[in-house]
Amino acid sequence: MEENYADVEDRSRVVLIPCDTYEEEEVYQALKAGINLLGGMEALIKPEEKVLLKPNLVRKAKLPRPVVTHPAVMGAVARLLKEAEIKNVKAGDSCGAGMATAAAAAVGMDTVLGKYDVKLVDFTGTGAVSYENGVQAKSFFLSREVLESDAIINVCKMKTHALERVTGAVKNMYGCIHGLHKAKGHTLYPSADSFARMLVDLNQFLKPRLYIMDGIVAMEGNGPTSGDAVSMNVLLVSEDPVALDSVFCRLINLKPDLVPTNYHGEKLGLGVWQEDRIELVLPKEGRAQEISMEEAVKRWGKQDFNVDRRRVKSDIWVKMGRFFNVFQKKPYVDEGKCVKCGICVESCPVEGKAVTFKNGRKNPPVYDYKKCIRCFCCQEMCPHKAIKVK
Repeated sequence: MEENYADVEDRSRVVLIPCDTYEEEEVYQALKAGINLLGGMEALIKPEEKVLLKPNLVRKAKLPRPVVTHPAVMGAVARLLKEAEIKNVKAGDSCGAGMATAAAAAVGMDTVLGKYDVKLVDFTGTGAVSYENGVQAKSFFLSREVLESDAIINVCKMKTHALERVTGAVKNMYGCIHGLHKAKGHTLYPSADSFARMLVDLNQFLKPRLYIMDGIVAMEGNGPTSGDAVSMNVLLVSEDPVALDSVFCRLINLKPDLVPTNYHGEKLGLGVWQEDRIELVLPKEGRAQEISMEEAVKRWGKQDFNVDRRRVKSDIWVKMGRFFNVFQKKPYVDEGKCVKCGICVESCPVEGKAVTFKNGRKNPPVYDYKKCIRCFCCQEMCPHKAIKVK
């Protein structure tokens, strides 16, 4: 079997760990077996280092909705760190709406992490940090807790995303940007490609030691917060975020290069998405068992996963449509679900707002598509599934 693959040294290893439950002990055993195939926590992080766990805590939501990283996965990571005698560990995020501690408490993550002496924190602000090597972004407004850490472990969630098609390992690091600067980033990098290149720069600047994806229950459809739950029954682990996200794509029948973070991630040297450059393995009796992508898709893939698979065209009509701001994906309000809470208006990063209560607070918000930059922050932050994309 080995002769059918490129040299292992030339490939990025992604560990696929079958797991069909969030029962804490089973998640712990599964994740331990997977991380051991990368050398174990001891090989990735030194005991004296300050560690930051970066979950996806996009906004407050209750289980079993798969909006945030599941607390059982976070607890397993914290337990493995404690067993490796890595004691200085915090967990946090910069939420799109609300506070990270509140989002974590809503799913019981604070209690789970507390058992392993991991403190949950709300990210606090700092000034701009220069990054001269950046291709798209030359500076970032990073949270203080991010800058004070020696090592970051990215614990992301398997979900769809209106702008980037999916959100996974690469996209999850955007939570390291502090507060209002997250919204501002969408105006600075308004296209899917420019936003993706910025995310690649961010990952290369912060250099997380490990990427873990919670795909036991994923989100399809109107993600990353208003979609539907779908059981994928896997955890994915890698030191290469592009390779990890690419395996995610193949499991859901999405060509990896259609995802801007994958395409630009490989092009700019963050990682690899091409199948022959990825070593996909399973834990088996304490050792790595290599598996073909075809077999993995057959056993754990979901061909009808609800995700945007349309290839972006670049003909003259599309270019004209972009110029005149027509024939593009755009958010709209499902008036039957809208409760007029105004979170979409608050989350719009555009100066002067692209969505407003133009007809008064007794009526649903209205879009001005001439102003709308298609960042989909409104859709992402809506807690009532009232904003969709067409």
